Amino acid sequence: MSEAGLVLRSTRAITPEGTRPADVVVTGGTIAAVLPYRTEPPAGARVEDVGDDVLLPGLVDTHVHVNDPGRAEWEGFASATRAAAAGGVTTLVDMPLNSIPPTTTARSLELKRSVARGRTHIDVGFWGGAVPGNVKDLAPLHDAGVFGFKCFLLHSGVDEFPQLDPAQLEEAMGEIAGFGGLLIVHAEDPHLIDSAPRTPGPRYADFLASRPRAAENTAVEGLITLARRLDARVHILHLSSSDALPMIADAKRDGVRLTAETCPHYLTLTAEEVPDGATEFKCCPPIREGANRDALWQGLADGTIDCIVSDHSPSTPDLKRFDTGDFAEAWGGISSLQLGLPAIWTEARQRGHGLEDVVRWMSTAPAGLAGLGRKGAIEAGRDADFAVLAPDETFTVDPAKLHHRNRVTAYAGRTLHGVVRSTWLRGRRIADNGTTAEPTGRLLERQQHS
Repeated sequence: MSEAGLVLRSTRAITPEGTRPADVVVTGGTIAAVLPYRTEPPAGARVEDVGDDVLLPGLVDTHVHVNDPGRAEWEGFASATRAAAAGGVTTLVDMPLNSIPPTTTARSLELKRSVARGRTHIDVGFWGGAVPGNVKDLAPLHDAGVFGFKCFLLHSGVDEFPQLDPAQLEEAMGEIAGFGGLLIVHAEDPHLIDSAPRTPGPRYADFLASRPRAAENTAVEGLITLARRLDARVHILHLSSSDALPMIADAKRDGVRLTAETCPHYLTLTAEEVPDGATEFKCCPPIREGANRDALWQGLADGTIDCIVSDHSPSTPDLKRFDTGDFAEAWGGISSLQLGLPAIWTEARQRGHGLEDVVRWMSTAPAGLAGLGRKGAIEAGRDADFAVLAPDETFTVDPAKLHHRNRVTAYAGRTLHGVVRSTWLRGRRIADNGTTAEPTGRLLERQQHS
C-alpha cells in the first residue's frame, strides 16, 4: 500500500541547512515539506517517530558491479539491491562490465534493463561502456539514458570489456564531450603495471608492489591533460594513491571539469593489517599503507575527493583463491555494498567528521555526479528516500547476515558503529532492521538536462 500522507519525525534530521529536529512530510513518494519538530501533522497523515535516531537521505552508490546477466552467480539485481537496502542505500548505478554482454550498446542496455525490471529493491541506473570500436554506439547509449561511460586504460579483468589505448581514449573522450556526457575512468597506466614486479603467492607486500602508486599517478596526469585540452567531463574512479591528490586539486582550481571518488576499503583498511593469504582484501588499485589512508581522508576534508562509493565487485568464493591464498591469481574486488555506511562512519567519527560530512560524501555528491536531481538530500521536491541510523550503536560484522549473493567480506569480525534501523524508498519502508520488503525499486534514466 502507498505511504501517502506520511510524516517521519526525528530529533536529528540531516538537511541541506544542517542537522535539526524536524518533521518530514511525504506525499505521493515525494518530500512535500520539512517542518519544525512536532508540527501538527496534516489531517490523516501517519506519523513515524524515530526518536533520537538520525534521519539521513538515502545513500547513492554510483559504483556497483551487479554482474547480471551473464555472471549472476557472482551477484544479481535481487541480491545486490537487497543488500543495498539493508545498508541504507536507496539508489545505485550499475557498472557496464562483468555482466555478459557488457553495456556497450543500446541493445545490451535494454537486455540488462529487462533482466533487472521488477527485481530491484532500490532504484537502479546504468553506466555505459567505452571500449575499442564502439564510438558509434556512445551517442545512442547516451540517448537511451545511461549516466555516463566507463573505460579502462589497462586490462579490465574480463576479456569482453577491453581497454582503450591512448588514441582510442582520445577519440572516445572527444565524442562524449561533444554531446555533453561524462567519462569515468579506471586510471592505472598499463605500461607501469606491466613493468612492475609480479610475484605470485600469498604475500600481500608482493601484490602491493605489482600495482604501484606511480601507475595511478601517471594515468591521472594523462587524463587531466586530455580533459583540459578537450574540455571534457572526466571522473576518476576508486582513487587509491594519495600522491595524485595535488594534481587533482590543481586541475580543479584551473577549471578542468574533473571529479574523483574513493572507496570505504581505502579509507578504513591498511596494507599493514592485511594478513598474507587473505585474498578477501584484494582489489585493484590496492589497499595501501596507513599514511596513504590518512592523506585520502585529508583529500576528502578539503574537497579534492568528491565522494565515497563502494566499488562493490563480488565474485564466487572459488575465484578469490582461498585454497592457495595467491593474490596474483585471486579475483580483485571488495564486497561492501551493505557495510559502507557503518564502515565509513566508524572511521569518520574517530577523525572528527560528522554525519553531515558522511551524507555529503555518500549521498549528495554521488547524486550530483550522476545528475540525479531528485536524490541526495532531505528537502521539498526530492524523492522521499531515507535511512534511519542509530549512530552510537555497534555491531560485529557476521558474513552470514549479509544479503550479498556470496558472503565474502574483508570486514568479517570487525566491530562497526552505526546500525541501520530502516530504509525508505519514496516513502515506503523497504528495510526494517535488516529484513527487506518485496522489490519496489525503479529503473532510472539520465535526466536529459543533466
